[in-house]
Amino acid sequence: MALDEPAFRWKASRSITTTPSLSQQTELEITTPAQSDSAPQTTPLPSRATPSPGVPPPQAAGSTLYQENWINPASSDPVAPQSLIPIGLSSEHRLVRPAPYDERSATRLQMFSQSLDLPNILNVFADWMTQQKWSDIKELFELWLRSLDQNGKPNKPDINLYNHYLRANLMIGASAGELLDLVAQMEDYGILPNAASFNLVLKTMYQGQESDAAVKLLERMIHTGEEASPDEESYDLVIGLLFLVDQIDPALKFLDLALKSGYTLSTSVFSDCVRVCVNAGRLDTLMSIIKRCKAMDQNKALCPPWGLSTYISDVAVEADHSKLAYYGLEFLVQWIVRGKSAQPSLLLSVDEGLAIAALGTAARTCSAPLLKAAWEILNRSLRDKRLPSPESYLAKIHAFAALGELRFAFRALHELESAYGNPESDEDTEIFSPFSSLNPLVRACSKGGFSKLDEVYFQLENLSRANPPYKSVAAFNCIILGCSNIWDLDRAFQTFEAIQKTFDLTPDIHSFNALMSAFGKMKQTFEASNVFAHMANSGVKPNEKSYSLLVDAHLINRDTKSALGVVKDMMLAGYSPSKETLRKLRRRCVREFDVDGEEEVRSLFQQLNYRMDGEYRRGILFGLQYSTEFV
Repeated sequence: MALDEPAFRWKASRSITTTPSLSQQTELEITTPAQSDSAPQTTPLPSRATPSPGVPPPQAAGSTLYQENWINPASSDPVAPQSLIPIGLSSEHRLVRPAPYDERSATRLQMFSQSLDLPNILNVFADWMTQQKWSDIKELFELWLRSLDQNGKPNKPDINLYNHYLRANLMIGASAGELLDLVAQMEDYGILPNAASFNLVLKTMYQGQESDAAVKLLERMIHTGEEASPDEESYDLVIGLLFLVDQIDPALKFLDLALKSGYTLSTSVFSDCVRVCVNAGRLDTLMSIIKRCKAMDQNKALCPPWGLSTYISDVAVEADHSKLAYYGLEFLVQWIVRGKSAQPSLLLSVDEGLAIAALGTAARTCSAPLLKAAWEILNRSLRDKRLPSPESYLAKIHAFAALGELRFAFRALHELESAYGNPESDEDTEIFSPFSSLNPLVRACSKGGFSKLDEVYFQLENLSRANPPYKSVAAFNCIILGCSNIWDLDRAFQTFEAIQKTFDLTPDIHSFNALMSAFGKMKQTFEASNVFAHMANSGVKPNEKSYSLLVDAHLINRDTKSALGVVKDMMLAGYSPSKETLRKLRRRCVREFDVDGEEEVRSLFQQLNYRMDGEYRRGILFGLQYSTEFV
């Protein structure tokens, strides 16, 4: 019967012989289309020599499938269920082809695999990876392993090619256990897995959140060493996974190992570390990690996102953690500088309240670096468009006073006076009050006794003769009240007189109040009353603090009636006595057995809607009956 169009196809195996006189020639199978649909009858073409089927091929190290390739040529059939990976994985991730099954495409893929050597298949994989043909990569690799090279030896992959195969299995959804089985099979081909091989397994564990298995695998990599020792990606995957499942201690352990090994942390892992430590309240641990990163050239540029940096600063300031607050503000400055240099520029700024809170933390912890960082970030945020608020200047003064830097504190006071030196209301005058706003500076001046007060006075005297001269009534008021705090009436009175006579300045309401405080502490009520009268005659209107100081001066001398009269004058002037003033007045009336005065004070409590605190414990102490019976 004549053959209209004989179809030829290559057999999947080649005849191999060890006899030099016998040739190795590929046989062609001729299939007759007119035959029935049953198994096709093939007619082999004659060859010059036919190898003996009982002679085995030479043993060659490499593929475990080499024996099957020689014994059973059908094992190379592309549709056979045989695969390098377990059966379960092969059935799930077999190459998906459109129905009906295209056997010609599979045949071409098999023939294509037989024509590739190691460099060529690497190039093919590189091209297919860009096209994300992960299933094709997997199947071509398996066909290539079952094929022979030009020398008749089994194809042997290297570590790079095998890692491509592992990545293909990862991308098509293989589990961590299946990838571990593939890694274990690398020994059959004389390949040792490296860090990249295990990293692909760690990625699968990260996706499945298998933290315990990831920790064991990383520890195995550390103990194995050499090519399989963990790299930066290994640590990043495991540390990120541990932070994700809230296993903080193991994560910090491996983070410490990564830093000791000199590896670079990724921004995501560093941000996760910052977030977890802040939420867990482990501020000291976070501070030490940031400090170690700052000391390393490869990690000193690490910076968490803007929102997280702000969160660090808020939490650190609230906890009075000066070092962590400094690092938080440093991160914010880095973001401001980056935004300014970007194209187009991104103008970032922090809230002024955060800077004020940071200045308060710097004052309480005596941290000069935090003080400098807080004022710098405030200036960068304002961008010279407006002046800082009075609260910012007062916080700066407080910080310098706490550090003992009185020269810089008075310089900050001069800046405050230059910006807000003309108060328009009584509330604005409180900015320069030594009893409230400037009280930290007063305590700093009186802390060293009269020697420190004299030093500050002489510095102000020298500044008054400088060019341009600096004269400040608020600064001298701090000295007067400082002298009052150390019970030095003479220095307080001399400083008060020097304001007008020596420096040609006019005393303000705070000057008179500070002098009244000095006279009142020394029980010189008459002189305090004269200062109050002189203040009224000088055109200076007394404020609430003036009346309160005069009441205290009368109470020190146990003059409850005069003190009660001052309270009435205070209310006629439009001021309401504070609850503390009325409480001290009532206690003195009780101790002096002034029943009428006590009733008047009670009526004032009701009139001002103040709640009277219980005097039970004070009454117990006041009513103790002392006896010498047990002496």
